[in-house]
Amino acid sequence: MESQLGDGGSVDLDDTPLEAMTPEPLLTRDYETRPSLVYERLRQRHGPVAPVDLLGVPAWLVLGYRESLEVLQDDDAWPKGLENWRARSEGRVPADWPLGPSLEVNHVLIQGGPGYPRLRTAWDTALRPFQDPRHPQAKKLKTAVTAYADELITLVGQAGGTGLADLSAQFSRPLPLMVASHLLGFPGSQGDDALMDMWRVLDAGPDAEPALERLLATLAELAAMKLKTPGDDFPSHLLDAHPDLSLDELARELFMLLGMTSDHVGILISNTVVEVLSGDGGARASLSAGMVRETMNRVVMRKPPLVNFVPRFATKDTPLGKYTIRAGDPVWVSSAAAHADPVFADSVAKSTTVSTRAHLSWGAGRRQCPARELASTVAAVGVSRLFERFSRLDLALPVDQLPWRSSPFMRGLRSLPVRYELASVPDLPPAHDPAAEPAEPVLPDPSARQRSSLWSYLTSLIRAGR
Repeated sequence: MESQLGDGGSVDLDDTPLEAMTPEPLLTRDYETRPSLVYERLRQRHGPVAPVDLLGVPAWLVLGYRESLEVLQDDDAWPKGLENWRARSEGRVPADWPLGPSLEVNHVLIQGGPGYPRLRTAWDTALRPFQDPRHPQAKKLKTAVTAYADELITLVGQAGGTGLADLSAQFSRPLPLMVASHLLGFPGSQGDDALMDMWRVLDAGPDAEPALERLLATLAELAAMKLKTPGDDFPSHLLDAHPDLSLDELARELFMLLGMTSDHVGILISNTVVEVLSGDGGARASLSAGMVRETMNRVVMRKPPLVNFVPRFATKDTPLGKYTIRAGDPVWVSSAAAHADPVFADSVAKSTTVSTRAHLSWGAGRRQCPARELASTVAAVGVSRLFERFSRLDLALPVDQLPWRSSPFMRGLRSLPVRYELASVPDLPPAHDPAAEPAEPVLPDPSARQRSSLWSYLTSLIRAGR
């Protein structure tokens, strides 16, 4: 059997079933330190699609740009939904598989089947007030993000006008969590405990399981409150757009929003800072020209926060790359590998002022990330405030010695040590912004912050660094 290649040639297909192969493990020490080398080794051996072992479970990893687009854009031939996974239905996926819990939640990014279109429409409707820059809620959110960013920077500066800080722990990770609390409509600073638990879940440490239980319980309580007393927040808008959601289903979607607007955005902020400070990829030039969004666009092409998407499944035996993907096989698209594919990488003009938007960092097709504009706005405000409030920022380690963490889904820094110097006069936003007139700014409550677990943790980092 032959398959047509993108250049007009053809290749003999390998029809060996996935379960009969002995694929090499993906999540190795090499992958932790230099995933690009692992992707390239797989590409050289297998072509644009490779069999890999994901912690004991075989899967297909899509490395090619064209093949990734094919899978992402054809939701009918390559749907999501764990019910489509043949090995899982046949009991061949271990009950204690480490990736199981994150995929079993079945929220909007995982779910397939007939219920998905209505849920996705509800998500788009509920997010629109926060993503449409003309909407009062979007203006209110941007004001709040700026206030949270300035609050965090001011806290860093309490150690002195100059010093050493971990911008990951002290800024890029807490900022999107604080924004998520705003979106979810937590009363006062009560959401800070939930944010700390989300942090523990993302770190996947020994306390991750009890943290997840507490977090889901907290989100269920919040969902019950929004059912009883709606507000001008995401859960209330989601309920208004999809009133049939059960309490459990709503809590699951709130968990998704919390995750979607936390780790992804935090990694994007840190990666952008590194690219600017190291002077790589034209990022510093773009930022100097005032093009923060362009800077981030270059970053997500080179170092996308979400490196591998959640799995899709073949609906029938389908040729892809050099292999036949059997019906029910899991297929994981790697945006990081696709961006390194010469088909894509060699076509990117590196000297142009505006880079291509054809990257896959937010997905592609009908299931592109619903919160991409929201995430981009939060990251852009965070990066802007950093370079406006600090007159000097330098990496405290050589760029090739920065500590990275990799997971099956994300890749970001464990820490971002910098030497800083605060601007002598903080460049604070104007007190009166006519464009934001329709929305009352929501500023942090300093007295509540002092009592919160998140603020206590951040303050302890300042003390430890003195």
